[in-house]
Amino acid sequence: VDVKAVAEFAGGLPSVVIARDYQYMCSDPGQELIKSDIRDLGLNRVVVASCSPRMHEPTFRNACADAGLNPYCFEMANIREQCAWVHSKGATDKAKDLVASAVAKAALLEPLERKKVNVVPRALVIGGGVAGIYAALEIADKGFETYLVEKYPSIGGHMAQLDKTFPTLDCSACILTPKMVEVARHKNIQLLTYSEVKEVNGYIGNYKVKIRKKPRYLDELKCTGCGECANACRLHGIILNEFDLGLSKRAARYVPFPQAVPLVYTVDSDRCIYITKGKCGKSPACVDACPADAIDFDQKEEVLEVEVGTIVVATGYDLLDPVKRPEYGYKYTEVLTGLEFERLSVASGPTSGQILINGKEPKEVVFISCVGSRERNGITNSNEDIQASKMEGAARNEYCSRVCCMYIAKQAHLVRDKIPDARVRILYNDMRAYGKGFEEFYNRVVAEGVEYIRKELEDEVEVLKRSEEDDNVVVRTRSGGIELEADLVVLANALVPRKDADELAKILKITKSGDGFYLEAHPKLRPLDTFTEGIFIAGCCQSPKDIPDSVAQAVGAAIRASIPLMRGEVEVEPLVAFVNDGICVGCGTCEAICPFDALSLEAGVMHVNEVVCKGCGSCRSACPSGAITMRHFKDEQIYAQIDAMCIQKV
Repeated sequence: VDVKAVAEFAGGLPSVVIARDYQYMCSDPGQELIKSDIRDLGLNRVVVASCSPRMHEPTFRNACADAGLNPYCFEMANIREQCAWVHSKGATDKAKDLVASAVAKAALLEPLERKKVNVVPRALVIGGGVAGIYAALEIADKGFETYLVEKYPSIGGHMAQLDKTFPTLDCSACILTPKMVEVARHKNIQLLTYSEVKEVNGYIGNYKVKIRKKPRYLDELKCTGCGECANACRLHGIILNEFDLGLSKRAARYVPFPQAVPLVYTVDSDRCIYITKGKCGKSPACVDACPADAIDFDQKEEVLEVEVGTIVVATGYDLLDPVKRPEYGYKYTEVLTGLEFERLSVASGPTSGQILINGKEPKEVVFISCVGSRERNGITNSNEDIQASKMEGAARNEYCSRVCCMYIAKQAHLVRDKIPDARVRILYNDMRAYGKGFEEFYNRVVAEGVEYIRKELEDEVEVLKRSEEDDNVVVRTRSGGIELEADLVVLANALVPRKDADELAKILKITKSGDGFYLEAHPKLRPLDTFTEGIFIAGCCQSPKDIPDSVAQAVGAAIRASIPLMRGEVEVEPLVAFVNDGICVGCGTCEAICPFDALSLEAGVMHVNEVVCKGCGSCRSACPSGAITMRHFKDEQIYAQIDAMCIQKV
């Protein structure tokens, strides 16, 4: 773009008093230039032609406000992303059109005022993993009442299932459990486990939340966590333990793990004999065994209604179900996921820390990286299992899960440490040791004798047996260039969005990115915000990340969520819809289409809740009578933009 020519062109447009060519308008000198021109020349409208409004429109609006001009009398023309970056020819002419259009709209802009809304001084944190724990503690430490909602019986998340953490090999439980206890004891935190958020209404500063608290069939205040009810349960040692990923068994009354917070027992209502059949012997064994008389089969589900000012979402992730990638041989007992390996390796696990497969220590161990990560859509392969996984409709994940390279390095170290004579090999695509201490840890593992075998990303892997009676499996690449025998294969399966991510996104009215994780408002400038004001995201619900990054993001999100609470009020953008009462016929079309529930019918006329409205324009386009107008985007303003561009072509 010939910026000088565009500036000269702009100077000749109607109503333009001055046009300047300045390279760094967003810098302090550039903003001072705008302020001085407003004051010295008495300007009542300002247009800046530069980058995307998403980047610096607030910067320029603030500059106008500092000089005494209403910030909504400012208009921005995007001649970078929409022009210079996408056109090799004709960019200057297009830039002139965009500037003419912006000037025409600016002439019709109206001064607008922001509204102030009082803020309820409480916060909600959804998710009780390490990110949710730190977010809740950070907000509570600032003196604000905080609700921490966790859908499972205990907080702790996936981190509670781990053995060691990379690269320092700290005991995961040793790091996490003190923080879990701190949450339970914090005077400003109300811990709601075995609970789910079912409804959220309102807006920043004033969210009304309904939380479904599932019955444990036990008085939490009476329960001492002694475990006598579980020992007496007639299903003791029969039900697969989800916390151990089915590698151990539990009773119908259980705690997920010994360090659970809160340490109170829960009934598996889908399996409990008394609940499912109405009778459990002459009397429920758990009732007879409980020394605290805490069992209560009359307990009902509760719906709690709370009001909060801000919300932090830290719901974490799921791990890819390897059944969806049958080529990796998960049907064989010799093939485990990375998290299953963690439960075998940890001292509190089902084997007390012994790594055992088919009752014996493995001697040939192969780790496979990128199982469900960094996949390329459209790869073809003659192997039936690989084709089957694609035909099932399982999404192919092009993103990197970020933690796999290091956690299989850690697990390889654990094998070498516990089984010194085991041969350990890692089949990988690329080694991504990007974090603090990661490269050093990788070098340490290599020095310990772990063999790294590199393959091409497109050279897909399959795991099979030569015969069903064989105790070993064969790991080979599609090309045939690699073939390894193993009596244990560990899959580094991808971190994927939670199964309930869609449902919660609809409840919170937040958006997701193409990979299914929650979408931040801006990847660089607002990485913790969502597009819904007052709702923030942290941890792996936003994207795969390791523990330090999750904690850092959680603390940042908590600080962002605390700012409105500390201020006591927030300002709301005035760029919203408004209804012409004289034209509205009350048909309700707009109310049905509004994604933010900002419209309501009152006395036969539609009304807009300006605090809830986000100015998306859906109602305007749907209104059959033309009764709805968008502030700052009125019809006459848009028509003026179109006319200005068309005039340049005549």
